[in-house]
Amino acid sequence: MRKLFTLLFVFMLGLGASNNAVFAQNQSQFLAFQDATDTSAASQEAPATTETTTEEKKEEGPKTTFFQMVKKYYIDGGWEFMSLVLITLIFGLAVAIERVITLSLATVNTAKLLEQLEAKIKANDIEGARQICLATSGPTAEVLGEGLRRVDDGIDAVEKAIVSNGSVQTGLLEQGLVWLALFIALAPMLGFLGTVIGMIFAFDTIQASGDIKPDEVAGGIKIALITTVFGLIVAMILQIFYNLITSKVDSLTNKMEDATISMIDMLIDNGYANGKKS
Repeated sequence: MRKLFTLLFVFMLGLGASNNAVFAQNQSQFLAFQDATDTSAASQEAPATTETTTEEKKEEGPKTTFFQMVKKYYIDGGWEFMSLVLITLIFGLAVAIERVITLSLATVNTAKLLEQLEAKIKANDIEGARQICLATSGPTAEVLGEGLRRVDDGIDAVEKAIVSNGSVQTGLLEQGLVWLALFIALAPMLGFLGTVIGMIFAFDTIQASGDIKPDEVAGGIKIALITTVFGLIVAMILQIFYNLITSKVDSLTNKMEDATISMIDMLIDNGYANGKKS
């Protein structure tokens, strides 16, 4: 910067403008003073900036991932009870995933199935309607097929067959929910058990030392709190799956009942109220 103004100063002298020469000289003196002032201020601010950067780096440090945090608290909580809670979560998720897959496969397009059955019933092809039910997976087709098997015995026999088989299919849909409910109740119980045992260890430490020292008592209390937290988290996760599965079971049951009512109406409308078509 100083070289630039020196060249300008020489250029102004070359032009022979005395007034401009004086102005350039004053300007160069002012810039020299400003540069010196900036240099001094920069030298004073440099240590402060370095200290601030160092402090920021210290504050940032290595970032802890969620998995590392969970692993740390799992170890701190004690492997004995934390392993029991983890086993509860694994078995509960296994049951929940199996139920979700099974119920998804049991879902069927009820409206399309009823349209096919109605076409066969109108054509007086009950055996063809039964074959459609046998070829269709799911509890709804199973119940409808069982009802069609008793058409020749009258509409009352059809209704009884539907009710009996419907109860069986509903029980199959709800299969496994008892175990899932058990794991939901067991997870927080194991957590509370770890809490009680952790508190017992803490009081044993106090009794052995004869004095309350926070660093000695903190270990037992920490185990107590961590096991409770993990037990509650496992119970909440499994409870979400339980509500999802029960909602799916209710939906399938309602669709199954609606389909059976519609099929009975079809049979009555097409002359099968008293058994064989009249």
